[in-house]
Amino acid sequence: MKHIAIVLGAVCTLATAPLLAQEPDTQNAVERIERGNLVIEGIPDIPESVTARLSQYQNARTASFVDWAPDRGILIGTRFGETTQIHLVDRALGMRRQLTFFPEPIAGALTRPGHNQFAFQKDVGGNEQWQLYLYDLDTGLQTQLTDGDVRNDDPVFSPDGSLMTFSYPTDDQGNYTIAVVNPDDPSTRHAVYEGTGAWWATDINSDGDTAIIRKYVSTTEGQLALLDLETGETTPINPSEDAIAYGSGQFSAGGRSVFYRSNEGSEFYNLVRYDIESGEQTVLTEDINWSVESFDLAPTGSRAVISVNAGGLSELRIIDTGTGDTVMTPDLPAGVISGIEYDEDGRNVGFTLDAATSPDNAWSFHVTSGDLTQWTDSEIGGLDTSTFVEPDLIEFSSFDGLEVPAFVFRAPGTGPHPVLIVIHGGPESQYRPRFSSNIQFWAAEMGITVIAPNVRGSNGYGRTYVSLDNGYNREDSVRDIGALLDWVETQDDMDTDRTMVYGGSYGGYMVLASMVHYNDRLAGAIDVVGISNFVTFLENTQGYRRDLRRVEYGDERDPDMRAHLEAISPLNSADAISKPLFIIQGLNDPRVPAGEADQMLAAVRANNGEAWYLLATDEGHGFRKKSNRDYQYQAIALFLEQFLIGEE
Repeated sequence: MKHIAIVLGAVCTLATAPLLAQEPDTQNAVERIERGNLVIEGIPDIPESVTARLSQYQNARTASFVDWAPDRGILIGTRFGETTQIHLVDRALGMRRQLTFFPEPIAGALTRPGHNQFAFQKDVGGNEQWQLYLYDLDTGLQTQLTDGDVRNDDPVFSPDGSLMTFSYPTDDQGNYTIAVVNPDDPSTRHAVYEGTGAWWATDINSDGDTAIIRKYVSTTEGQLALLDLETGETTPINPSEDAIAYGSGQFSAGGRSVFYRSNEGSEFYNLVRYDIESGEQTVLTEDINWSVESFDLAPTGSRAVISVNAGGLSELRIIDTGTGDTVMTPDLPAGVISGIEYDEDGRNVGFTLDAATSPDNAWSFHVTSGDLTQWTDSEIGGLDTSTFVEPDLIEFSSFDGLEVPAFVFRAPGTGPHPVLIVIHGGPESQYRPRFSSNIQFWAAEMGITVIAPNVRGSNGYGRTYVSLDNGYNREDSVRDIGALLDWVETQDDMDTDRTMVYGGSYGGYMVLASMVHYNDRLAGAIDVVGISNFVTFLENTQGYRRDLRRVEYGDERDPDMRAHLEAISPLNSADAISKPLFIIQGLNDPRVPAGEADQMLAAVRANNGEAWYLLATDEGHGFRKKSNRDYQYQAIALFLEQFLIGEE
């Protein structure tokens, strides 16, 4: 399946770029320091005792499988300077040859079939206004394929590489256009389909005249259709009045069938074969009681490799696409797998493997023998990996009896240890045991037990579980954190008086809401690009995202829902927060505008609360540049040292 591989997280009334945080109008205004692209308030100088301990962890690298290289070897995404760039590795554990050199990170890349080229996407300053480029491996020349005016995403090549589709939002209402371009001539770029909602192409047939297109409505609803690339006419795939979620579709080798992931009639995503002429569906994985999270068809179409999300860990299988029978299960180390891709001969499958105690590396396996090949060996800053902490998977009972899973990284020793609760974003994401040098540092070096819960609303546990926090049930997920605090109290090796919450994006909302409801049970909080008020967030997030977020959070234009969203927004209860708060934000964030951080900072400061503030003017939804990230996590370590660990 030729689609791009990811190489790698005062009330605001502004409709454009948000202001920098304003100093509170008090006699004790906090000094603002501007250090390069960083704006710093309230953060003390970082002592060498912190930076020296952390530096090795910050120099751990990752290497992700991007695609099979056109000639031989693989393309990977890794960082040897400030940002992640594309590199070529021509043999297993061979030298990495850097191909792209930009101050901004490369977001993803995709090999062009039949050519010694690949496409890649890049934005500026984290604004997510991605542009698409073509890189020629023979000449080293790069050609911009898009016009630079809008966000361009989801490129897909035809099997012969003669054309490429991509999509972009065309208005402020979240409607997308699908366009086509001949990569050899950017002037051929033209629109072929103007959709209502978020549409993009996922595959093109062997004739190059028809694409599978997917519409995303929510995590539990979507649509698939066939798009005639000449006329722009569409034909629904599996038309239904029921709400069905779909993953990306792929044509069979002869183009008579479409394969896709679907949760129709199931809690989980299955791999389905759909006959285009008859409309008949065949579910190929109904015996697996977990979601098929990704797949790729072999060039012949007779087999498919699938990745199954089994409680957070990945399982790979090769199945017969006629019967659904498992043909082979490669023996892989435990971890999280992404980017599965057959090579052009169908003999090997490439992928990225990430584990809690080992950073991302690019791997492949032979589809007949199952033999594994490790292509990269990511440096870990010279650290002794035997000291890394393996997480335990536990469940705790919430207020209504719901069993909530969580991964626990227990600090070495008897304790009782301080506790840091790490809450994922999304909100429909899922914490999975990937490598985090920060979590390993907190646990192994600082003696902090880290708990990462998958509260209700998380993906990976079925369509019912992921919908339990929608609309008016939003704060039930916050109550799950309260139940987790109850569970912590039952653990002899955990210190209930030294517990803190940390989270980003929607996880930042969860952090702020937890502080509102459980301020007396928490030592403080770290909020990274978090939502402080759902109404101002929905009014100021980028237009192409707004309707998608309304499906999850509720429509702020409805008076009853607006009142509810205001009632549960942490900004409107900021006076309940008396413990230290660290707010971290990227100025160019198109998802959660920086005004969300500004207004929360002002509210806490107005209550004379302790608040640290860090803004990066060259970042968006999270920090992607190494120097910014280094300072961010040095400051976080100091915050934890002062307000969580404290005097033992």
